[in-house]
Amino acid sequence: MDNQRYAGGNELLDAQYLLKDILEIPFGSHVADLGCGSMGYFVLQAAKLVGDKGRVYACDILKDVLSAVSGKARQEGLINVKTVWTNLEIVGATKIDEPLDYAFLINTLFQSTKHAEILAEAARLLKPEGKLLVVEWRASSGPIGPAADLRIAKETIEDLAQAAGLAKIKDFEAGTSHYGLIFQKP
Repeated sequence: MDNQRYAGGNELLDAQYLLKDILEIPFGSHVADLGCGSMGYFVLQAAKLVGDKGRVYACDILKDVLSAVSGKARQEGLINVKTVWTNLEIVGATKIDEPLDYAFLINTLFQSTKHAEILAEAARLLKPEGKLLVVEWRASSGPIGPAADLRIAKETIEDLAQAAGLAKIKDFEAGTSHYGLIFQKP
């Protein structure tokens, strides 16, 4: 499955590259995909990276999305994936019982107007020195993706993450249509 391409999915973002080479998630880590989406690209790749000693939380507000991701994980024999039904716009709503090594918001923030709350919730879930990967649509990436008024400037996310207590440690090009940021909790 790793070499398959999905229109609108891993053709735009390479989950393995972003999680393994950029974020450098090691075996045994505890991670969460906040706003995982029904295809679960990042959940499945993270589950393979962290292995049977790690845990991946697939978090979303839509129960059918969580059901789809759970089914895909089972099909691939990934027993380290746990789904979490949550509203990321409410700080404290995500019920994960352990601090996370890594969390990611991949094409999640543009779907909400409560960016500060979502970043605060992500920061709350991280353990000290934990890292948050944010990938969002660039302002001018062509005809694909959300409307221009829904796209969020990189600088806006940087300011909101800093207000949530996170420090930027890296920014990078996440693909032809996306930018990426990595933050760390002190």
